[in-house]
Amino acid sequence: MKDNDNLTIERPTFVTHLECAMEGDHYPADQIHNLSKAGKPLLVRYDLAGVKKALTKDALAQRPADLWRYREMLPVRKCADIVSLGEVMTPLIRLPRLARKLGGAAEIIVKDEGRLPTGSFKARGLVMAVSMGKALGIKHMAMPTNGNAGAALAAYATSCGIKTTIFCPADTPEVNVSEIELQGATVYRVNGLIDDCGKIVGEGKAKAGWFDTSTLKEPYRIEGKKTMGLELAEQLGWDVPDVIFYPTGGGTGLIGMWKAFAELEAIGFIGSKRPRMVAVQAAGCAPMVRAFENGTEHAPRWEDAHTIASGIRVPQAIGDFLILRAVRESKGFAIAVSDEKIAAALNDVARDEGLLLCPEGAATYAAYQQSLADGRVNKSDRVMLFNCATGLKYPLPPVTRTLDRHQPIDYAKL
Repeated sequence: MKDNDNLTIERPTFVTHLECAMEGDHYPADQIHNLSKAGKPLLVRYDLAGVKKALTKDALAQRPADLWRYREMLPVRKCADIVSLGEVMTPLIRLPRLARKLGGAAEIIVKDEGRLPTGSFKARGLVMAVSMGKALGIKHMAMPTNGNAGAALAAYATSCGIKTTIFCPADTPEVNVSEIELQGATVYRVNGLIDDCGKIVGEGKAKAGWFDTSTLKEPYRIEGKKTMGLELAEQLGWDVPDVIFYPTGGGTGLIGMWKAFAELEAIGFIGSKRPRMVAVQAAGCAPMVRAFENGTEHAPRWEDAHTIASGIRVPQAIGDFLILRAVRESKGFAIAVSDEKIAAALNDVARDEGLLLCPEGAATYAAYQQSLADGRVNKSDRVMLFNCATGLKYPLPPVTRTLDRHQPIDYAKL
């Protein structure tokens, strides 16, 4: 079997239609779509009975360990339309020292998405959106970003000749803005938050002729993020963890994983067991937490949003009802953690386990600690934390220790 088998061998495809996530009305596949007529996200639907007949666990196990191994459950129909930069299966990293420090917690696992192209889990969603954009003949894509999504869109679109225009808040980390520009996009800083950038993208759709690739405003980023759920179930021997802590801004990954588990059950790969889904937000931007606690279906805009975890600084999410639905159906919850606890968690995991998390990933460990303390999770629970990007993309504290090679060195003090 060739190493690039997943990218060159045509496989049967099973997409039947798209469906409005709110109203349930159907839309034809293989056409360009943004939102439904109701202004809500569209979900890709499959002939899952057909998938069940075509795909076995044994066949899957023989394929290279990358995102495209799940072709029968993905929307790209032809190999020629796949745009790939090497989307590897990301590892599960155990945190045994911290588990012991927390009084003998059963199993703390980090799924480290920083190993993907462009260093973040945004690669999953954008590789699918760009591949489908290529298949549908889209020539120009635009999006708002807090950094990592823009970098992923720029990389994938450039690799297949699609033009990109990207807008980010003015305080987006310089490394993110630079990589977006370097990878071929035209990027603009905007004096506002990500939803202000989104308004520019939406308004420019008709005037500039670009395709709006914003979170959940096209159907395929969910399908890419869905592969996180497919992967972790396979990595756990076709089981699921007890609890998933997921850093939640736009929530595409949380929604996608919830969809993945339903599809895996439908094809007979897992049973009815589900993890409790926990939406992790920052205390300075927690619209989902507020809506969850208030028992509402939608989450109004969070004013004066601020946090060091810029990836989850999303004041208002178009998929709010889908996030809250997954959390409630799973008997999970939404939780907010302070920037101080995020910074402390990042430090703890790095110093105790040697794993450098991004701030958003650190928020999930802080949320786990907080949930243990308040009794919402138990030490016996096997928990999955998502580290959504490499910590190397973010400002790190300076090291100030120096040595003067011209002076005697007191080695006993080193």
